[in-house]
Amino acid sequence: MIQQPDPLIILATASPARRAVLAAAGLTFTSRPAAVDEAAIKAGCQAEGISAGEAAMLLAEAKAERIARREPEALVIGADQMLVCDGVWYDKPPDLAAARTQLLALRGRPHELVTAMVVWRHGARIWQHLARPRLTMRRFSETFLDAYLAAEGEAVLASVGAYRLEARGPQLFSAVEGEHSAILGLPLLPLLGFLRQQGVLLE
Repeated sequence: MIQQPDPLIILATASPARRAVLAAAGLTFTSRPAAVDEAAIKAGCQAEGISAGEAAMLLAEAKAERIARREPEALVIGADQMLVCDGVWYDKPPDLAAARTQLLALRGRPHELVTAMVVWRHGARIWQHLARPRLTMRRFSETFLDAYLAAEGEAVLASVGAYRLEARGPQLFSAVEGEHSAILGLPLLPLLGFLRQQGVLLE
């Protein structure tokens, strides 16, 4: 057995991409979405001049803490991701028209996916990690963009970038730097290292 039966691992998210990352790595876990007012936290961070990295960490911590308060013996993983391009923070687009506008704004430019991860147990944060994958979109045509959105449909609305690298998303890019799982919203290699240190996974 690679993973010990205790403690229970809880992923504090509703994200299918994050769940898929952990499942593909062979981990046994449960997923419980955390009810957190992300918009209010982001607005507060921007009003206070807090960096995107700190904002992502606060969001990840809020999610982990919300679940961990009810499950103190579990290892609760919270994660969040901010897309930053030239200092502008982007959110998940509400509809395909907004997704098209966002992708046109990112076209031909580099951006960062600031990805934070926090683990809580026994009423406290016991680990955190911040990754900064950097992606550069190519100068695609609007004809390509419309075909891309027609093919992907509303699935892109679940992504802060309005793209899915696990699907047709790579066709939008000329360069991608960073761990693939971090781009998907859950930096896997640092997390696995932490779980080995905790004795949850075999060394």
